[in-house]
Amino acid sequence: MTWFEAIVLGTLQGLTEFLPISSSAHLLIFSQFFGWTDPGAAFTAVSQIGTELAVIVYFWRDIRRIVSTWFRSLTDSALRKELDARMGWYVIIGTIPVAVLGFTFSSQIETTARNLYLVATMLIVFGIILGLADRYGRKIKSIDRLKFPDAIAFGCGQALALIPGVSRSGATITTGLALGYDRVAATRYAFLLAIPAVLGSGLYEATKISDQQNTQWGQTILATVIAFFVGLGVITWLLRWLTTRTYTPFVIYRVLLGVLVLVLLATGTLTSGN
Repeated sequence: MTWFEAIVLGTLQGLTEFLPISSSAHLLIFSQFFGWTDPGAAFTAVSQIGTELAVIVYFWRDIRRIVSTWFRSLTDSALRKELDARMGWYVIIGTIPVAVLGFTFSSQIETTARNLYLVATMLIVFGIILGLADRYGRKIKSIDRLKFPDAIAFGCGQALALIPGVSRSGATITTGLALGYDRVAATRYAFLLAIPAVLGSGLYEATKISDQQNTQWGQTILATVIAFFVGLGVITWLLRWLTTRTYTPFVIYRVLLGVLVLVLLATGTLTSGN
């Protein structure tokens, strides 16, 4: 991987991680299109640490309050009904599905799942599902109405994003909209829920960077730093956008991109990769 590739892929990671369009799909598609070697699941997971650090910075006050209240609620029963204490448990419970499935199917995620036919199909299918959820979801629940069953459902939605092309934020947000949460509530919780899963995955995959022939630590760190700064800007923009707009532009983009990739695969411009 060249330094230029690292800059491009880091920027791409920051731009697409929080939008419901799948950052892993974009890294894979762009690498193929420009004739670059697949950056690999390890590079993707480590660069996502940058975008999750952006989440931590943006939501720092919320995170600090949630962590503090959760720990104090372990010994103070009066705090256990507080939303922040419950939110701590919701994030823990919601992380279990992706942790279990990610560990169980790690080999397939790093090989078989990185097939562009599969990626393109997931872009289209889950784009349509997002559109339906955004169109028909009741959008009446705020984040304070979150309960354990919903937290588990959110977690199962997030786990689907282990397949490139699904989109972590897209799958989690779709789940929230289908459950009746409003756009901002579903999106904010999706960002918070991703923190332990992405940081855990990134740290685990970091141990494999040295084993990757096409990935070096210097370029990976550069891409991660770029992803942090770009991602911070995207979070700010997206949450403002959702106060008055819908997810329709992202749905259209996903479907068009998926169709384009299938056409390029059919014409031999791109190869499936696996």
